[in-house]
Amino acid sequence: MKVYTRKGDDGTTGLLYGGRVTKDDAGPAAYGAVDEAVSALGLARATTERGGELHDVLLRLQRELFVVGAELATAPENRPKLTPEVTLTTAEMVEALEPVIDDVTTRFEPPREFVVPGENSVAAALDLARAVVRRAEREAVAATRAGWLEPHSHAVPYLNRLADLVYTLARWQEGSWRPLHERDP
Repeated sequence: MKVYTRKGDDGTTGLLYGGRVTKDDAGPAAYGAVDEAVSALGLARATTERGGELHDVLLRLQRELFVVGAELATAPENRPKLTPEVTLTTAEMVEALEPVIDDVTTRFEPPREFVVPGENSVAAALDLARAVVRRAEREAVAATRAGWLEPHSHAVPYLNRLADLVYTLARWQEGSWRPLHERDP
């Protein structure tokens, strides 16, 4: 099988469950930004210890972004074919990020001023990933306004909460922290 198909040479792209749209349509723009976010989180994960807590969290988030991307790669008329938490972002996915944010925020002193990225390589990679996730969020908002996503889709809230989590992870990696088992009750 060849990597190239030449089908996109006319400026169109294929969608999940069929159909073709232009590559600059709202859906492809949004899932393209999500794809960039997956890669940015991968760069951050590559700076962590394999099998460590942060490594595993980032891998989970990358996999969840595939769900968001699948939803965005589906034409509105094919939405009924989506499967929750496989190709459709759910409220439970959004809610599951919140306790992680809450836990991680107990591991560092919150910054009292604007953060200048680059304190260390892990935090810098996470800050870059957060910025890319925010772009994906903006593209998903545009896709919603364009009618590509349904107003009740959980893709935008997921990306919003994810950006908050990635910000929190970056601050954790910059500050002094203690693993969960060493924290006071």
